[in-house]
Amino acid sequence: MTEDDQLMIRIQSGELRAFDELVEKYQGPLIGFFFRNTRDSQLSEDLSQETLLRVYNQSWDYLPQGRFRGWMYRVARNLLIDNIRRQSHDALIKAYTGKQADEDDSLNRLACEVVSPEEKANIKELALIVDGLLATIPEDQRLTFTLHHYSELTLNEVAEVMETNLATAKSRLRLAREKLREKLTLMGVTGPQKN
Repeated sequence: MTEDDQLMIRIQSGELRAFDELVEKYQGPLIGFFFRNTRDSQLSEDLSQETLLRVYNQSWDYLPQGRFRGWMYRVARNLLIDNIRRQSHDALIKAYTGKQADEDDSLNRLACEVVSPEEKANIKELALIVDGLLATIPEDQRLTFTLHHYSELTLNEVAEVMETNLATAKSRLRLAREKLREKLTLMGVTGPQKN
């Protein structure tokens, strides 16, 4: 039984501290997921809170089988889709507003490794470019990419969240990477040279 399953059992039994622990653990990653897909920090916080409230309200529905993150991100994905449908225009294609995500997001964690200030600046610049390019790829590919790379879900978990099979999730991830790599190349941004 996973740590998340144990938290959900504690929530199901009415322990309020367990929900606080869940919020502490997942609010940041959820905000990052929503921000990469909406480009709106306030909306991302609101959707993150709504996701966590729905997790709490539907906790009795959860079966502890080691699949919590997939279940939670499916709730988040459904909220994102519902929000998009309510809007008069597609929030996922908004122009990049220049707002930066919190310093705690997973791309910025890459820069925390022991690297020079110049390398840190390059990583941060690349992260901002990739974040801007995400809005230009199809929704299914973007969601697959962000769930796998930023929310750190396995491809099996991504397939579950996206309500598809593993082969389709792998294909979407491959296509997203290819399209992003192509767009970066057109911008003159190249990856590390292979020997």
